[in-house]
Amino acid sequence: MKKSLLIAASAALMLASCGQKNGSCGCKCTDPSCSCAKAEAKGAAAPEFQIVENEQVALADLPTDADGYITLFDGETLNNWRGYNMAEAPTSWNVEDGAIHLKGSGTGEAQVEGGGDLLFAHKFKNFTLELEYKISKGGNSGIFYLAQEVKDEKGESVPIWQSCSEYQVLDNENHVDAQLGVDGNRQAASLYDMIPAKPQNAKPFGEWNKAKIVVFKGTVIHGQNDENVLEYHLWTPKWIEMLQDSKFKEGGEFPIAFELLKNIGGGQDGDGGYIALQDHGDDVWYRNIRIKVME
Repeated sequence: MKKSLLIAASAALMLASCGQKNGSCGCKCTDPSCSCAKAEAKGAAAPEFQIVENEQVALADLPTDADGYITLFDGETLNNWRGYNMAEAPTSWNVEDGAIHLKGSGTGEAQVEGGGDLLFAHKFKNFTLELEYKISKGGNSGIFYLAQEVKDEKGESVPIWQSCSEYQVLDNENHVDAQLGVDGNRQAASLYDMIPAKPQNAKPFGEWNKAKIVVFKGTVIHGQNDENVLEYHLWTPKWIEMLQDSKFKEGGEFPIAFELLKNIGGGQDGDGGYIALQDHGDDVWYRNIRIKVME
């Protein structure tokens, strides 16, 4: 059963955050350096958007191991997974040899009929996510987290990457994205287009890599092949600065993205967001997906 909450990504959001002690940008909203205060001063109106809240999977029904990790993928079915802004899993995703497999369309970012990003139908806020991935030659994909399901004022889907962080999955040797961005921030395990993974220790295409994402009270850590490769902190002035220096900047090409990302996961008092696997048009495999929820 669906329930929709219409959010005006302008004064309504700004006033909601300013009603707290600090704004979403990490500074008091009376401070003229704060992004929400700047928006008020400019009187800029961002587009309206809608966050759609769908029924979620009951975690108590899923197996949990001795270490407290919940199994998100049973190795045999796509139970509890569905497409972004969809009721069922896209037909481009299947299970192959104990792994979730995207049968690539070869179209890059242009998803074809039957395609789409695949998400686990439960929101997580504080967690440790562990999984393994294998990318095809020249392949590109990603692991989204703290994602929302969003539609614009026309009722059309807003791309999932505009609401969340992305752990990059890439064949560094054969995909051109590895040469773009700044200082390698589009290579494997990077916070896509924002922070590079260092050391860059991804294994070549066709080999399994271990991925780890930790989110705890705004602190985020990416791990790859048993090494921590980056750390950053949500809802801080530095987070807003990174957004403003990226393609998600306020008033830029993706104005909805800035409004969503400055309060990623619904903000410090929010409910978190979805974990999803990206359909970027290339074959990719994911397995051994498990999560530990932290309070």
